[in-house]
Amino acid sequence: MEETYIDTLDPEKLLQCPYDKNHQIRACRFPYHLIKCRKNHPDIANKLATCPFNARHQVPRAEISHHISSCDDKSCIEQDVVSQTRNLGQEALAESTWQCPPCDEDWDKDLWEQTSTPFVWGEANYCGNNSPASNIVMEHKSNLASGMRVPKSLPYVLPWKNNGNAQ
Repeated sequence: MEETYIDTLDPEKLLQCPYDKNHQIRACRFPYHLIKCRKNHPDIANKLATCPFNARHQVPRAEISHHISSCDDKSCIEQDVVSQTRNLGQEALAESTWQCPPCDEDWDKDLWEQTSTPFVWGEANYCGNNSPASNIVMEHKSNLASGMRVPKSLPYVLPWKNNGNAQ
């Protein structure tokens, strides 16, 4: 069993195409060849079924149930499923012991203790009478250096805006 498993891993091993018996394909190229050959031989493709455990196994439709029950790749899949269910059981046990840490935050209290009003784009700053910021006059400030302004037009002429005056 182990010897046949090692043989299937050899990328240079030649495998026979199920669609055309004259095709001998290297194992590393076999899946790509199957797709291409399946398109070229739709009449044979309709008579074959693909193994659910290994897409390289193309079996006559009448024999697929027997192949599924005896497929060597089935045992690999079953071992993976068993190990995953064991791991999930251990993870579920670990998750069930976790407890949420206590929360020290009080967002309502923080909101009432806030001394300045939040910035809202396009809105004038309104400071309530209870706020220490109510006596401050807010000015519109620009981040540009003094003497600089934001351009009123683009630095280039757009082709659809030149009215046909360009060369």
